[in-house]
Amino acid sequence: MEYEYGQEPGAPVRAGIPEHGRIPKYYAAKVEIAALLKELGEGEPLPAERDLALRFEVSRETLRQALRELILEGRLRRLGRGTVVAGPKMEQPLSLASYTEGVRLQGRTPGRHLVGLDRFPCPAPLAGDLGLQVGDPVWHMERVLLADDERVGLESTYVAVGRVPALDTDFTPDSSFYAYLHDRLGIGFGDADERLETVLATPREALLIGTPGALPMLLIHRLSRDTEGRPLERVRSLFRGDRFSFTTHLGGPAPG
Repeated sequence: MEYEYGQEPGAPVRAGIPEHGRIPKYYAAKVEIAALLKELGEGEPLPAERDLALRFEVSRETLRQALRELILEGRLRRLGRGTVVAGPKMEQPLSLASYTEGVRLQGRTPGRHLVGLDRFPCPAPLAGDLGLQVGDPVWHMERVLLADDERVGLESTYVAVGRVPALDTDFTPDSSFYAYLHDRLGIGFGDADERLETVLATPREALLIGTPGALPMLLIHRLSRDTEGRPLERVRSLFRGDRFSFTTHLGGPAPG
């Protein structure tokens, strides 16, 4: 078996081989399976665990550890009772572009499924974010995010009822909220603050997105403002870590 240093762009340093050179059996199997995935291609089924264990001369449990890591990394995915080769992760820009625009740039069809749309009195922490008084009416819209009908995330949007009074009757829940604000209400986005972290989904979130509870998620908190600098929305977006990566463009440092 041959392990190459930096064999692919973005590969880990030394391709994951520890300095002492002793390679865990599961990792050796993982490297072999990763090479097999390239031969099979996207959507192709993986051979049975029994056959792979014999092929790579490891126990079934060692093989399953390798497969679990490849699933968590998004290189394999479960389909029914089997496992197939996953496609490349979708790249979502960290920008004021909407989810809809980001998914379309990947050549996929965006969609959303409404979980719930509720109106409630604004609590103190949210009131500070949205520039409201405690008790002012606020919408909470929760939607499952789709890409080609695959569930890939969960989005919670909080916005003042005063800004979008007819959200429950005038908005199509499976469409872009940003487009609705801009095209129907004439509200433009000015800027936003975002915070990105990794989390595990709660049991409820995992059920809605259709993932195992142990699957790492990428969580983005966003506070958006309109072109006049007024707070517009607070959004909590949860994305599958095995299906998404995020990109941004960094300019050079300022002089001095």
